[in-house]
Amino acid sequence: MQVALHGSVRAAATQLHLTQPAASMALAEMERQLDAPVFARERGRLHLNARGRELLPLAQELLERYAEFGRRSAGAGAGAALSGELRIGASNTVGNYRVGELLGDFVRGHPQVAIRLRVANTEAITAGLLDHSLDIGCVEGPVAHPLLEVRPWRDDLLVVCAPPDHPLARKRRLKPADFAGARWVLREPGSATRTTSERVLAQLPPGETVLELDQIEAIKQAVVAGLGIACLPVVAVTDALATGRLKALKTPFLDLRRKLSLLLHRQKYRGALLDAFLEDL
Repeated sequence: MQVALHGSVRAAATQLHLTQPAASMALAEMERQLDAPVFARERGRLHLNARGRELLPLAQELLERYAEFGRRSAGAGAGAALSGELRIGASNTVGNYRVGELLGDFVRGHPQVAIRLRVANTEAITAGLLDHSLDIGCVEGPVAHPLLEVRPWRDDLLVVCAPPDHPLARKRRLKPADFAGARWVLREPGSATRTTSERVLAQLPPGETVLELDQIEAIKQAVVAGLGIACLPVVAVTDALATGRLKALKTPFLDLRRKLSLLLHRQKYRGALLDAFLEDL
């Protein structure tokens, strides 16, 4: 599993406190017993092949069951304090603005569990679930994949923002035609906010995309600087609205709602750690 995670025997050996020859021998012996390779070797790195991807969730299950067995055999039973590592992926809005909601109760209740949080766009988090480098994901965008289970978590709302001196911000009552030729600052392709923004733009007259940025904070600063307008999560702009650096445009004719969702791999074993995390949520 460490080789699959790090892409090299050397890095895996370091993580496992083994010498590189010992790790290489262990990998070779495993592939001998399986009578098939599980890694493809490309440009000096190891990548799971189709057989390896099939076996990885089974290997993860064995390790997680072994840890659970050890915890229970220590005599503390099912109520023993949880320990281990939980790898969580969060898309940008969740990871940057709702991390307390996502992790707070679990971290307070299980201080011995190591949390590894990866923040990226929805597309990247989905890929992490599919290659088993993440245990659970929390994303803003719609995800449809036969291997992933999607569970609703929170409602989320976006708002169209402009600097306070923008012509649209000075209009008393906006209508869709007022957005003709508007200059937009958008998230990068693959992000859920970009998907929502594109849905909004489809309801408006054509405008111009002046910037594509991969961070919500960068988009906020671009709008504050007068470079364009943007569709942003309310939770991300509350401070800027309160201080008057941004103004929320009144657009009742636009649907700016979306769902935040939890993602789980259907083939992944859900041991005590993952069950406890889902229960806290």
